[in-house]
Amino acid sequence: MIFGRSERGKPPVEPVTLKILVAGGFGVGKTTLVGAVSEIRPLRTEELLTEAGRPVDDTSGVEGKNTTTVAMDFGRITLREDLVLYLFGTPGQERFWFMWDELSEGALGAVVLADTRRLEDCFAAVDYFERRSIPFLVGVNCFEGAPRYPIEDVRQALDLDEGVPLLMCDARDRESVKDALIGVVQHAMAYAADRREAVTG
Repeated sequence: MIFGRSERGKPPVEPVTLKILVAGGFGVGKTTLVGAVSEIRPLRTEELLTEAGRPVDDTSGVEGKNTTTVAMDFGRITLREDLVLYLFGTPGQERFWFMWDELSEGALGAVVLADTRRLEDCFAAVDYFERRSIPFLVGVNCFEGAPRYPIEDVRQALDLDEGVPLLMCDARDRESVKDALIGVVQHAMAYAADRREAVTG
C-alpha cells in the first residue's frame, strides 16, 4: 500500500492509483519514457535482438537498437500526494501484440509514441485504442535528426480525430514526459465525463 505525505497532525492520504499504457512502434522510445520518469527502478523485460529475429524485426531507422521489450516495462510516478500513476510499456513488435489485451485491462488511458521518420509504426496502437474506446494522446518523440513537422500536418498524416491530444515530447526528459502523462490523465477524465453526460442526457 502506498501512502502519500501528510501535513503534521493530519492522517496520511491514500492516493488514487491509475494505470497508464505507453504504446507505439518498435524502437520509438517506450522503455526510455518509462525509465525517464519512474520514481522506482523500472521493471524491464528487454532481450538482445538476434539473427533469428531479423526477418520479423524491422530495424530500419533504428539500426543502432540491439535490444527489444518482450513483455512489458513497468514504472511508477507520484504526480501529487493523492495521485499515483502506474506505467505499463507495451512491446512494439507485431509478434507480441497478443499481450496488449491483458496489459490494457483496467487502464485509464494511453500515451502513443510516434517517430516522424516512421509514423506508420504507430498506426496499430492508434487503431487499437480507438476500437476499444480507450482514451489516448499521441506524443511525437523528438529524436535528434528526425524531421520536424507542424502538429496539424502530423495529425492529418495519422488521421486523428480533433479530440485526440497531440503534442511534441522528449522521451528522455522527465518534465516533458510528465507533461504528456498529465495530458493523458486530463484527457481521460474529460472523455469519461463526456460519456457520462451522453448516457444521462
